[in-house]
Amino acid sequence: MVSERKERLHRKAAMMAIVVALQALAAGLFLIDFMADVASEGWTGHLIAEGAAATALVVAVIVGAVQVRDLIEQARQDNLAVALARRVVADLIRLRFAEWRLTAAEADVALFAIKGADVAEIARLRGAAEGTVRAQLTRIYAKAGVSSHSALVAQFLEDLIDPDLAVAGAAVSAGPA
Repeated sequence: MVSERKERLHRKAAMMAIVVALQALAAGLFLIDFMADVASEGWTGHLIAEGAAATALVVAVIVGAVQVRDLIEQARQDNLAVALARRVVADLIRLRFAEWRLTAAEADVALFAIKGADVAEIARLRGAAEGTVRAQLTRIYAKAGVSSHSALVAQFLEDLIDPDLAVAGAAVSAGPA
């Protein structure tokens, strides 16, 4: 998934580089034509307008190139942030599973459950009977101190949510004092 995002980013960057290069080429041709016309005809009202348009095109190409560069850099930073967040969530999951002393099989089932898989999906993915998965989920819930799938997921969300944000959200929903 991350490599797909990187590949898409590289393709977009290459396409934008080509577009900017074509725009720069067109702006250069307009400027060369403008200078040739001024050299042969002198300064006329029409050529002044043409020169202003060519200059505006050059400025637009430069500004566009800078914006494209900034967007590409921001996309790279966003991809890095996503990769770091995934690593943090994976570490949090491993930590919780270790705290709950889940077996390897229970950890697999718990991970599928956290990802949103239902009992039938988990059973199919693990090549196990649905009854086995239900029994494992029951043990996982007991070890985690929760009573349902949604409560299991909530355990992880609580760890990820900024406590200050949660308090601010509660104050906003409570209304003015």
